[in-house]
Amino acid sequence: MDSKAKAAKSASEARSPTVPRARDPSAAVAEEYEAARRKDTLEAYELFIARHGDDPLAAKARNDLRRLSQ
Repeated sequence: MDSKAKAAKSASEARSPTVPRARDPSAAVAEEYEAARRKDTLEAYELFIARHGDDPLAAKARNDLRRLSQ
């Protein structure tokens, strides 16, 4: 193998991916919902609903919000 081929091979080996794999979006949303539940405040649930209003967990957050509002 000539020196140019060796250099190209070592350069490609050195370029290992440094960017982490993308997280599962639903796992991130579930973590945010659990954080809102731990806080258990109107503001926490309202923020969750504002960010993730279309997510199925938003229905749970709305129920939690109603519970706190009573």
